[in-house]
Amino acid sequence: MTDTGADGAAARLPGLLLVTGGAGFIGSAVVEQALGRGWRVRVLDSLRADVHGGAPALDERVDFVHGDVRDADVVDAALIGVDAVCHQAAKVGLGVDFQDAPDYVSSNELGTAVVLAAMDRAGIDRLVVASSMVVYGEGSYRTRDGSTERPAPRRIADLDAGVFDPRDESGDLLEPQLIAEDAPLDPRNVYAITKLTQEHLSTSWARSTGGRAAALRYHNVYGPGMPQNTPYAGVASLFRSALERGEAPRVFEDGAQRRDFVHVRDIASANLAALEWTAEQQPDTFRAFNVGSGAVHTIGEMAAALAREAGGPEPVVTGEYRAGDVRHVTASSARLRDELDWEPGVTFEQGMREFATAPLRAAVTG
Repeated sequence: MTDTGADGAAARLPGLLLVTGGAGFIGSAVVEQALGRGWRVRVLDSLRADVHGGAPALDERVDFVHGDVRDADVVDAALIGVDAVCHQAAKVGLGVDFQDAPDYVSSNELGTAVVLAAMDRAGIDRLVVASSMVVYGEGSYRTRDGSTERPAPRRIADLDAGVFDPRDESGDLLEPQLIAEDAPLDPRNVYAITKLTQEHLSTSWARSTGGRAAALRYHNVYGPGMPQNTPYAGVASLFRSALERGEAPRVFEDGAQRRDFVHVRDIASANLAALEWTAEQQPDTFRAFNVGSGAVHTIGEMAAALAREAGGPEPVVTGEYRAGDVRHVTASSARLRDELDWEPGVTFEQGMREFATAPLRAAVTG
């Protein structure tokens, strides 16, 4: 283990990092930056067929362990000699239907519990866990009188009628605003519930073992290497794949949904900043951080930017909706900037220009 002496200097030196899910979209970006910062890296990944379309191309410096985070024996072996864990392994995205619920709960909740229990056995006290903006549910809104309101889930009757924006009790539109980490949490689908449970488990682990944990609430992540055709892929990947097929991106609702699109390289740099932060904290510490670009754009704007940069057909606004989706959720990343001295490095314009022609992860065939 890395010495955490009184001066804290040794604690900040990179050691051996375990990245669960390190062969995936975000995990592989974390691995690349960790290697660049001097960490030795071990990856534990199950290479799930519904995520990976082929064998991953891992850096030759990576020690790769093929296995599932739900297998305690595998996790115990993967943790030998490890100084810190970056837990990215999870089933992601809004499920196709409720039949996905057992897989989400098993993969995300049980998997996290197994990893944390193994860390306790191994005496490892530093954790960064991938969380998500979905723990908030609907975003934060301002009423006409200036107060803050978190609206209830949208009614199906309103969505059927094309009324997409949340309103107050008198029928007035609510004004979207940035959401901070101290906002009430309101997960509204199975995936969101499992991400919040991962945070709760990490909090309990820190309290019980004296560990230090940071939960990074990712906003809408995009970038090279996104999954190409899985039904759980993010909207950026779906738009990008449509353009590659010569088809117009299909934008749900009216396209005015507000999001914070953050590049995967910035997500990775936030993970490295959080790893350094865990080396400097007192025992029994848990802290959640939003990770966003700080720039608000609509889903329609993103689709239009990708189409323009790719030279493809203009997006089609369909009016369709998914009942589990929220209307507006955008991040305040002030805590991450102020406490971890982190700044995003990729603007929306730069990111869209690159992503329009960037390679995606190989297609899932099974």
